[in-house]
Amino acid sequence: MRIVLLRAINVGGGGKLPMAELRELVTGMGATDVATYIASGNLICTPPGDPSNPEEFDRALEQAIEKRFGFFRDVISRSHDEVVAALTAHPYEVTDPRFSYVTFLAAEPTAEAIEKARTFATGDDKWTIIGQDMHIRYANGAGAPQMKDASIGRALGVPGTARNLNTVRKLIDLTT
Repeated sequence: MRIVLLRAINVGGGGKLPMAELRELVTGMGATDVATYIASGNLICTPPGDPSNPEEFDRALEQAIEKRFGFFRDVISRSHDEVVAALTAHPYEVTDPRFSYVTFLAAEPTAEAIEKARTFATGDDKWTIIGQDMHIRYANGAGAPQMKDASIGRALGVPGTARNLNTVRKLIDLTT
């Protein structure tokens, strides 16, 4: 079973993708044990194909979404154990789980990209990279960031999708 995360779904003005239609789409692609959690692109399923190559399903899902809905969205997946490891590795004190995030990245950023991203001011917000995950703690919540998270993300040079620790914990619970 995999936790499949879609970037920028049902936020802002674009990327409208009803979760019932997403479940139908991935079931049609051969996935089993399909479920979604809240309407922001959190999918749980057992993808078809080689379990040692989950990126194959991720790329196929990106293409299927673009074909059916007319927009591209990055798809990043992790195993249950990988998400547990990311939560366990979270390096910041959690005063409010809504202020602490894990951004699941498509790949590990290069040292040069991380160095470039470190040039952006963060105020009291904090971030660090651990493997393929970016850990964030917003001082005043994600709705009022002090850091330029979009600029930092572009500097890292790899797509990612963030989930607050409440959502991360729920996805772990749903795959236990």
